[in-house]
Amino acid sequence: MLRKLIALLACALMSMPVLAQETSSEPPAGASESDDFKSLDQEVQALKKEVLDLNRELFVLEEELLFPANTQVAVFVSMDVGEFFALDSVTLKLDNKEVANYLYTEREAQALLKGGVHRVYIGNLKAGEHELIALFTGQGPNVRDYRRGATLKLEKGVGAKYVELKISDRASKAQPEFVVKEWE
Repeated sequence: MLRKLIALLACALMSMPVLAQETSSEPPAGASESDDFKSLDQEVQALKKEVLDLNRELFVLEEELLFPANTQVAVFVSMDVGEFFALDSVTLKLDNKEVANYLYTEREAQALLKGGVHRVYIGNLKAGEHELIALFTGQGPNVRDYRRGATLKLEKGVGAKYVELKISDRASKAQPEFVVKEWE
């Protein structure tokens, strides 16, 4: 609720035009109307900065409360080259339960090809052994529909766990390769 209120206030401040209020008193000697506008504009900009800083702090706090480090698991998608595969979507299953399904736009797929990394899932997992299944769909070699899966058995202990789903080209077979690995 507080986060929504802060976001609403931030949007209102960013779109708020700076208006001068007419007063019946004369401005002090040496001050001009443009100085009043500059002063008011500086105050509004300072308020905007404070709201944005507060919003950032609330976001970090929300992340820490919802996903504590000792139970957190995050899954990222990255691509390398992309000659043999054009990514359309990724579906994630943890312990046979679908936890994420993401459909990529052309622009997002291009960003991945340029070295971008997408956090497709963040959640909580209790300690123990778990199975992660990633299903990739897209266009494969010869512009054919392509659907591949990759599986990883991961051991969740104390602390955050980070997993990367990497799509790369295997030039020797002219096929894409899907690798799931844990970050240390």
